[in-house]
Amino acid sequence: MKAKIEKTNAARLLERAGVPHELVPYEVDEADLSASRVAGQLRADVRQVFKTLVLRGDKGGLFVCVIPGDEEVDLKLAARASGNKKAEMLPVKELLPATGYVRGGCSPVGMKKALPTWIHHSCGQFEAIFVSAGVRGLQLRVAPGDLIRFTRATVADLTNT
Repeated sequence: MKAKIEKTNAARLLERAGVPHELVPYEVDEADLSASRVAGQLRADVRQVFKTLVLRGDKGGLFVCVIPGDEEVDLKLAARASGNKKAEMLPVKELLPATGYVRGGCSPVGMKKALPTWIHHSCGQFEAIFVSAGVRGLQLRVAPGDLIRFTRATVADLTNT
């Protein structure tokens, strides 16, 4: 018998909006929260497992970048896409108060306050991508177009590749 998966706030929001999705659990290793480890657990391409990063722009305040798990955000590209001159990663200690999420469990869906969101253009090459469901150990499998519409994300180039 399959263990019951607890729905997260992010999953409830998608469900309420009629957005098709699947909750996919994985084993958490507190010493390695990397997307490549998550991808291995999910038996998925690491480029299909997207990480949610929160940045602070010098003009527009906080914003979100959703990028492939094997990539690093390019701060200049992220700043340009978001209408800022400069951007920096939000310090980890500020993540929970700002979003309601912890590192390794930050979802682009259901943050305390809706933040402007940009998603890497490569998401369109997949039928479905994985993003955090809002807790460590649980991913949302969702069609990129549905995620883009729900989060009102803008597709952009956010990495150097």
